[in-house]
Amino acid sequence: MGSGERFERYMEHLAAGLGHADRHAGLKGYCTGLMLPLARKSVEPMAARIDPRHASARHQALHHFVAQAEWSDEELLRRVAQWVVPKMQAHSGGAYWIIDDTGIPKKGKHSVGVARQHCGELGKQDNCQVAVSVSLATEQASVPVAYRLYLPKDWALDAKRRRASGVPAEVRFATKPQLALQKLEALLAAGAPKHCVLADAAYGVDQTFRQRLSDLGLQYVVGVTSAVVVWPPGVEPLPPKRYTGMGRPPVMPRRTGKRQPVSVKDLALGLPRSAFQTISWREGTDETLRGRFAAVRVRHAGGNVARARLRPEQWLLIEWPAKEPEPQKYFLSTLPEDTPLNELVAKAHLRWRIERDYQDLKQELGLDHYEGRGWRGFHHHASLAIAAYGLLVSERIAAGKSVGAKKNFIERQMPTLPADYVPRGAPARAAPRVRLDHDARPPTRPSSDRPSRSMSVLRPGKRKAPLLTQ
Repeated sequence: MGSGERFERYMEHLAAGLGHADRHAGLKGYCTGLMLPLARKSVEPMAARIDPRHASARHQALHHFVAQAEWSDEELLRRVAQWVVPKMQAHSGGAYWIIDDTGIPKKGKHSVGVARQHCGELGKQDNCQVAVSVSLATEQASVPVAYRLYLPKDWALDAKRRRASGVPAEVRFATKPQLALQKLEALLAAGAPKHCVLADAAYGVDQTFRQRLSDLGLQYVVGVTSAVVVWPPGVEPLPPKRYTGMGRPPVMPRRTGKRQPVSVKDLALGLPRSAFQTISWREGTDETLRGRFAAVRVRHAGGNVARARLRPEQWLLIEWPAKEPEPQKYFLSTLPEDTPLNELVAKAHLRWRIERDYQDLKQELGLDHYEGRGWRGFHHHASLAIAAYGLLVSERIAAGKSVGAKKNFIERQMPTLPADYVPRGAPARAAPRVRLDHDARPPTRPSSDRPSRSMSVLRPGKRKAPLLTQ
């Protein structure tokens, strides 16, 4: 079976979840456009390339499909997972949930959710949109299976902007960890397996987020910052005070002068050199990736003393590069107590796959090229880019190639544009501009055509002067 036939079968599989049959052409056309080697994968250039002789009509059809048609993003992504995940798991022994977010730089302020906030792509605060995703990953590949725009509080509370961009009434403000949990809980409610969760420190520092993962029966390996406070090995607080029968029973563990929690940084700095081992976790592009790690069993001490509880023991994984003056990364993990150090390290570093996913989704499939401003169009475009990426992943697995390779996975010839095609907004399409000569005298007209009152023109720096007098 050739790649073209596999593409057709994949489109048929996805189209079954779109509802109306008239949306099938939009799905196929849009995904085809995303897979062409175009510099810009917004609606108009894709329409011009997939149907050059009817570019305007195809542009309108694709715009309607992505910005207005009422099909389900969740159903489309579910079908992407149905196609790709079995191929991923057939070549791997385990699977993981990876939670992350990505920033999309934007100009202006009218696109839905755009605000001045941290943009990972730029590495700083800037005008951008941010979307939270949940990906399913194995050691060989990964693919996003849930995707939602983060709506800043100013946007969530602005009824006028919500109406203008079509934000659904049920959407309320939620933090990024809360959004990730909502998506993860929806996946589990639909029957998804309870895989181990991986996330960076932006999510891992949130105690409520970690506790909710445990409540859901999910193990995790998440990054934390150096300021997170834990009870070190062999040190625990005193039990709560005895209940006297008055008020609520005490639950807060007691601290004394000798029984105090410490930051993970202070704990790491106090460990002997013998606690650290050099561990390799995977083969990089040019060399084997390795580093110095130590792992100890700790209990999280909680940031608010009044709400502190004695937490279960878990792993604290510390990464301290040999040439650095202090540790660089910290992870908390609820993996079993007998988990080997090399396994802890490998799982903590598996999160790199989502970075490669976003790189391919943006550079190869135009995830960040959508130019519309609305809520529906933003999510439809992202879902279609992920759908195209799902076929990329499955094709690479079948070919035995690295999922990180940067190649368009369907070999398609770029249709030739007609000689008279002019892009929308190009200077050649603009209406001719009339030039005004302020010093020119109007032509003399016959007396019968002259107006009955004085006419005048303005000359720069001069007052009105009569030009013709009856």
